[in-house]
Amino acid sequence: MTNRPTPRSTSGSASRSTPESSESPVSPKSPESPESPESPESKSPESAPSIEELEAQERRLVFRRFTHDDAWALGSLLVELARERQAPVAIDIHRAGQQLFHAALPGSTPDNDAWIARKRRVVERYGSASYLVGARFRAKGTTFEDSSRLDPDAYAAHGGSFPVTVDGVGVVGAVTVSGLPQLQDHRLVVEALERLLEGRDE
Repeated sequence: MTNRPTPRSTSGSASRSTPESSESPVSPKSPESPESPESPESKSPESAPSIEELEAQERRLVFRRFTHDDAWALGSLLVELARERQAPVAIDIHRAGQQLFHAALPGSTPDNDAWIARKRRVVERYGSASYLVGARFRAKGTTFEDSSRLDPDAYAAHGGSFPVTVDGVGVVGAVTVSGLPQLQDHRLVVEALERLLEGRDE
């Protein structure tokens, strides 16, 4: 494909700031945060998946192996999908503490990288998608911020980070998107994983 931005394997990607960024630099507990459970995003007509559906996604989306080339293929597919939709996102893939892929698309901001880090830490700590972790807390009548006892400046149980799981090994990393409302971030990652893994099963 031509005219694609060259993804970078380092965290120093330049990105352009825009006031319309959907993950703005506000406090994680602020009701104005677009990734807050109290935000309009979570009350949109788009129905949120159930905990059972989210858990089924994790059982289904498993790699036989996950190499540097696999990270490049997954990240490049996410870039392609995001560009088709003109989504102002940043994309990150980590494995075993190493960043294997990073790209920042037009409209993303440096704050998206901060969101990526906070969401990825949730996956690394809980071994589950950041959206699923937040949903489990909400199902108990509370929130991740109120009940996890973790620093909200370091951890965010908002959608967009998904575990990279290898069959017979377990969770080895995370693929993360930031820039859209949290459910859309989550669904973009899941779509890319489904396409990549389905193509390998054919």
